[in-house]
Amino acid sequence: MARRTELGKDLIAGQWVATEFHTLGKLWSAGLPVPYPVQFDGAELLMQFVGRDGVAAPRLAESRPSGPLLALLFEQVRDAMLRLAELGWTHGDLSPYNILLDDERAVLIDWPQVVDVVGNPYGFAFLERDARTVCAWFTRRGYAVDAGELTGDLVAAATRW
Repeated sequence: MARRTELGKDLIAGQWVATEFHTLGKLWSAGLPVPYPVQFDGAELLMQFVGRDGVAAPRLAESRPSGPLLALLFEQVRDAMLRLAELGWTHGDLSPYNILLDDERAVLIDWPQVVDVVGNPYGFAFLERDARTVCAWFTRRGYAVDAGELTGDLVAAATRW
């Protein structure tokens, strides 16, 4: 199918949604902090609402956590990244825009580009970029973390046999 036709565009959009739906299902089943995937239909994905009292949880980038909450959130994101690496994956585009702050809980979203760390020739570069991006945000907010150390931990987790 040609990508520029409406049918081609619809097929590609449907593939992205199907990939995200199946990825969320695997991650949810593995206990990672992601929204529960409810269903998908064509190019639309329905997932669990993340928030309280009808108000959507903000993106981490839109929030200003400090002190102990900042440390708690980093540890939650770090743990999720490690568990993901143990599955052989990295998010591929992890940033404070793809992390929701649900009260005091980090929830990772936006999964259609999930990367196989070992199988993708650029997998380790994506893993390092995710670590660098996350660590830079937390460091700018006053919680200094070492991206190199996190990357090393993630590589070790992804290559355990």
